[in-house]
Amino acid sequence: MPRFSVIVPVFKVQGFLGECLDSVLGQSYDDFEVIAVDDCSPDGCGAILDEYAARDPRLRVLHLPENVGLGRARNAGMPYATGDYLFFLDSDDTLTPGALGAIAERLAETRDPDVLVFDYARTYWWGGTRRNVLARVLAEAGAGTFTAADHPEILDLLMVVWNKVYRRGYVTAHNLSFPPGYYEDTPWTFPALLSAGRIAALDRICLNYRQRRQGNILSTTSRKHFDIHDQYERVFAYVDARPELARWRPFLHRKMGEHCLDILAKPDRLPPSDKGEFFDRTAELFRRYRTDEPVPAQLRVLQGGYAGYRARERAAALRRTLGRQRKRARAAASGRVKRGWAGAHALRPLDPELAVYSAFTHRGVLGDPAAVYRAARELAPHIRGVWVVRQDQVEHLPPDIEYVLPGTLDYHRLTARAMYFVNNVNWPGSLVKRPGSVHVHTHRGAPLKYQGADLLDRPGARYGVDVPGMLRRADRWDYSLVASRHAELAWERAYPCRFASVRTGSPRNDVLVGARPGDGAAFRARHGIPGDSTVVLYAPTRRDHVRGGHTERLDLARFAADLGPDRTLVVRLHPSLAQGPARALGLAELHRRGVLVDATDEPRAEEVMLASDALVTDYSSLMFDYATLDRPIVVHADDWDTFTAARGTYLDITADAPGHVTRSQRELSELFASGAWRDAESARRRAGFRARYCEFEDGQAARRVVRTLLLGEPDTRISIPAPATGERGTAGVARGH
Repeated sequence: MPRFSVIVPVFKVQGFLGECLDSVLGQSYDDFEVIAVDDCSPDGCGAILDEYAARDPRLRVLHLPENVGLGRARNAGMPYATGDYLFFLDSDDTLTPGALGAIAERLAETRDPDVLVFDYARTYWWGGTRRNVLARVLAEAGAGTFTAADHPEILDLLMVVWNKVYRRGYVTAHNLSFPPGYYEDTPWTFPALLSAGRIAALDRICLNYRQRRQGNILSTTSRKHFDIHDQYERVFAYVDARPELARWRPFLHRKMGEHCLDILAKPDRLPPSDKGEFFDRTAELFRRYRTDEPVPAQLRVLQGGYAGYRARERAAALRRTLGRQRKRARAAASGRVKRGWAGAHALRPLDPELAVYSAFTHRGVLGDPAAVYRAARELAPHIRGVWVVRQDQVEHLPPDIEYVLPGTLDYHRLTARAMYFVNNVNWPGSLVKRPGSVHVHTHRGAPLKYQGADLLDRPGARYGVDVPGMLRRADRWDYSLVASRHAELAWERAYPCRFASVRTGSPRNDVLVGARPGDGAAFRARHGIPGDSTVVLYAPTRRDHVRGGHTERLDLARFAADLGPDRTLVVRLHPSLAQGPARALGLAELHRRGVLVDATDEPRAEEVMLASDALVTDYSSLMFDYATLDRPIVVHADDWDTFTAARGTYLDITADAPGHVTRSQRELSELFASGAWRDAESARRRAGFRARYCEFEDGQAARRVVRTLLLGEPDTRISIPAPATGERGTAGVARGH
């Protein structure tokens, strides 16, 4: 008996069907069967199914003699199911890699609940990917099982059949089936969840919900949307036949009203001539199933007539229009005030004792700018340092940090008069560089991947990147900090602007160069990592050639297991992936289960590196920073040829690696099992790498930047060339150089 019976109803999806089947049949977990139901599809779907079935015995195909619709096609597949759990997968959607394995593990962890609810992501035809906006409901459900009464928020999720698996014995005992109709999921999902004695949640994206440009039946204009009324009547009939579910009638009454009004409000659902009839039918049902509970304000319109509804909708539309107009007017007026304010301050002299800092697009006191700021407070306390920080990051700031919010009057006043600007990304294009001001660009690490103008030869990698605009913003740089001659040459090639390269080293790496035993203890304690555990940090970079930038290069659960009980796997994704769906593809769930530690949200990468004993990475620039620690590095380059073809690199990291290079997960696991990851050859390669790419890193970079670029003191170790951007001011560099 297989663990899963995946039932796939198929109708007019020949362009998507192969991808759907591949996503199932290619799962690493293979204890399943697939029952594909050809709903008398008039295109080539039947032939595609037969071809797949001939190649894979796990797939069984049913050819229906006539078209019966989505729900009844699912019903047709159920009698052939032998699995413990039923999984209803639409034939234009896909499973994510590792989905069935993750679901199986969660079922075992929760001892076979009646229903397990998992997460999904919408994948749009134009390339975007968006996680379910209510994903927090799954995270908040906890590690155990619950009922709908225990966690009613579970009913706020999209009430569809395909984001859940159902214990087959539970389905049989409750005689659940799909009725005919347009909204057949409604009378299945409500009964399935309300009657379940044990529900479990999996906070992981297991399914990609395809958002087709055309073809979604629920997005077509048709009278078929009247079917929603019949389906809710079936739900009420189910509840009324079961006294133990009577408490849910007020909830279902509200849900029905909200659902029907949502259909009515959408301009592309019902023909205009049918909207009045739809409203009347909804209002009649709303009255018939009304309970003693007060009617919510947003549903009181159903107690009146269609004319009242239309008047309310016209008034709401007018309010929205007026609101948008007022918002635009306020924004225009505010912009004029801010420009005038900035212009007035731009007429005043630059303040030689004012420096403005920012890092990672105003995300806080981080990276190289933070190291320079701390050194300036010690060496140049007369220079006032102010940070530009986003509103959502203010609560995370240290208590003694002076800051301004971007775009505010204070921001414009300060940036109009500041002498020094320190950033690791470009300042917004609206910021005008005044003659005499000093812009110090720290970068975000040594370059391995192509950057700036070099992306012009890589059209895939520069998708969404305005390279000419990027170079115009880089024209404001006076100084570019570098940690090696490699970085110096690469940055000057990538940004053909008028800055001067300064061989200071990377300020943020000072703490790594001067690392002491116990420096990473706080991170370990925060994440419950034993002091004697060997910590392996895995830090992959993004892939510009794949949707969303993320691809699973390693089976993280397997790698963590292969490392053994005395080692801890810590994972840190590329910062650009932190807020997207990448972590919900398995990383967050593995972190919850204690399989590994997800350090993606840790604000200071240096602290994560200090807490680790070895680094595994592919092509992340983090390796250049980590090399200053003189700890083992392994380069996992299983897709090197693809990566270089898509993005381009300044060196062949597989030939000039800071340690051993692996090409498969098996090689990587064997390297750690054998102990070769920290052998003499690894140390030899690391020493050569450090000499070439960390040559200016001596632990004094931040102090050197302050002394030479802010205070204008000479430095015998480096030569500070005069910038080529014309007249300087009277402070700092201009005085000394």
